[in-house]
Amino acid sequence: MDKYMSRALELAKLAFDEGEVPVGAVVVKKTTGEIVGEGRNRREGAKNALAHAEIIAIDEACRTLGGWRLPECAIYVTLEPCPMCCGAIINSRIDNVIFGAYDLKSGSAVSVQKMFDYPYNYRPEVTGGVMEEECAAILSEFFKQLREKKSRK
Repeated sequence: MDKYMSRALELAKLAFDEGEVPVGAVVVKKTTGEIVGEGRNRREGAKNALAHAEIIAIDEACRTLGGWRLPECAIYVTLEPCPMCCGAIINSRIDNVIFGAYDLKSGSAVSVQKMFDYPYNYRPEVTGGVMEEECAAILSEFFKQLREKKSRK
């Protein structure tokens, strides 16, 4: 588990360096252990509200595997998914959602709501808190630096 979350964290660090909220995600084909999709937050650079790490990773995984269904796949993401990303996870039929830091403001896997508990046609298994300290630390540092920049202006 840590191997894939570590890769997601590397992607989050790239996002951080680009001035994006540092979130990274990888989609893994569980039968082979292969990473079939990667993404990092790109909303600011892409000027696109849909450019979340999970959406980008799911899109790449669909293209890699040649279909919109991602059976026998897991997604590892450094921050608990928002409602939009939870919807994409449901629609892509990903089996497992593994996330690092909890998002008490918009996390929709367990924190604000438990979207996967609703009676949708597909329900992934959820594991939170994987490498939580590392995932939370990069987010805290990003927002600390952002506040410092704003106070200097």
